[in-house]
Amino acid sequence: MSEVAAPLPANTQNQYEITVSDLPLACPSPAMTLWNSHPRVFLPIEKSGWAKCPYCGAEYTLKR
Repeated sequence: MSEVAAPLPANTQNQYEITVSDLPLACPSPAMTLWNSHPRVFLPIEKSGWAKCPYCGAEYTLKR
């Protein structure tokens, strides 16, 4: 029986590398807990390959 990973604390990093399989990009991500974070916001990253969350300042880079 495999264990389910616990959700990550929100905003634990300042920079994240994501892949196309992670799209659409939302901050905080579905893998993060939401109770101690800001509202979920979707970030447009497809064209530029980079996005910054207006709430927490986390930076996302799209790895192609």
